[in-house]
Amino acid sequence: MPVLDDAALDQIFRKARTYNGYTDAPVGTDELRAIWDLMKWAPTSANQMPARLVWCTTDESKAKLADCVSAQNAPKILNAPVSVIIGMDREFHEHLPMLFPHADAKAWFDGNVELRAASAFRNSTLQGAYFIIAARALGLDTGPMSGFDAGKVDAAFFAETPAVSTNFISTLGHGDPATIFDRSPRPDFETFNSIV
Repeated sequence: MPVLDDAALDQIFRKARTYNGYTDAPVGTDELRAIWDLMKWAPTSANQMPARLVWCTTDESKAKLADCVSAQNAPKILNAPVSVIIGMDREFHEHLPMLFPHADAKAWFDGNVELRAASAFRNSTLQGAYFIIAARALGLDTGPMSGFDAGKVDAAFFAETPAVSTNFISTLGHGDPATIFDRSPRPDFETFNSIV
């Protein structure tokens, strides 16, 4: 497999930033679908794919989400072209006969709520990271965030699917460079790594 060139690596990692605000450039439904159509190929354990994404594109849906977040984050959500809730389905195992037909993977999780919760969190977090990478690869920027009341988000957006709960939230659009801080430090390999 070839190594990506420096321009691609810069776009996805080295020069990519978390944005607090966006330009007026719109983000179309075709771009949301393109993000999913990239991120769905990235690995999750036994192809569990527990992430459930809610794409808030209307003023009404963004206002509903903004009501669930901190005062600092609400304007970011209201002003972004799109805000995304990355949810996690604790009943993901019901889809495993289709998603992982190589084995009876559903049986691994039947009756084990604790294992399903841990797997849903771990793998939906992975999928949330894939969402960020896919968006960047497609020329978009993101603003992943904490700073929200998960119970309020769940009540507002997942009331009809109680097995789904919120993992995290992100804004999405074409980032406005005026809304970011100087890049925070990134340590060298030796600081946080060991080879044994």
